[in-house]
Amino acid sequence: MEIRESLGEALRRMRILHDLTQEDFSVVSSRTYVSSLERGLKSPTIQKIEELAGRIGIHPLSLIVSAYLIQDPEVGLDGLIKQVREEALQP
Repeated sequence: MEIRESLGEALRRMRILHDLTQEDFSVVSSRTYVSSLERGLKSPTIQKIEELAGRIGIHPLSLIVSAYLIQDPEVGLDGLIKQVREEALQP
């Protein structure tokens, strides 16, 4: 699964979890664009990820982390956070 597909799936799951419809994103995107994202047909910019996450009421990293966990569930949340912590602290 490519990252754009797993990001789309993460977006769909978060949207449903927070009881939102695709139409609820009309302030930041069209319903057709959100649908294209959820189906993995388009890749959003970082700015768009921030806007979508804001509409859901979550941190943008939560959406991105969820996507990577969908893409590779074996890494696990703790493993992914450990890797990011180590890489982010390197000079």
